[in-house]
Amino acid sequence: MENSDSEIELAIGERLKALRASAGLTLDELSLRSGVSRAMISRIERAEASPTAALLARLCEGLGQSLSTFFAPDEPSSSPLSKKSEQRLWRDPTTGYLRRSVSPPGMPTPVDIVEVEFPAGARVSFPPREESRVMTQHVWLFEGELNMVLPDMTHHLLPGDCLFMDIGDAFEFHNPSDRPARYAVILNRGR
Repeated sequence: MENSDSEIELAIGERLKALRASAGLTLDELSLRSGVSRAMISRIERAEASPTAALLARLCEGLGQSLSTFFAPDEPSSSPLSKKSEQRLWRDPTTGYLRRSVSPPGMPTPVDIVEVEFPAGARVSFPPREESRVMTQHVWLFEGELNMVLPDMTHHLLPGDCLFMDIGDAFEFHNPSDRPARYAVILNRGR
């Protein structure tokens, strides 16, 4: 379900505002929880700015949820089948990273599957996330190369490699090659 940039910005802004309101948070409170300025949150909610993957992850952290939950529709799915043509896409405006929500939305499971197309040379950093200490992920590389940079080591993944990790610590995705990488993230929101 490919949308124009303005449609995506509008949808992200509306979703952020709705989630903030349902959590009973003011702009100032979400700013404090996420470390994102009040002005930037307001600009995103008004579709005047496109958040990067790292910024959106910080906002989700402040809301107490994952990126997958952020992009999932509120209404439960009527089908356990997620057709590729109906899967939600989002492109990071800074890196060009393309994120596809593969899992059928609204299913009674703590697991989400995301497919990512990661441009050559791209790098996305995620700060430590206290609320995410119970979340884990598998990163399974299909094509290209990927460096997963963790606080105490870097893992170099080649096609077929799979890395398991907690996502509460700071980490970084880096494509060190001159070719795009394609991988899946299997996120588990609870142990």
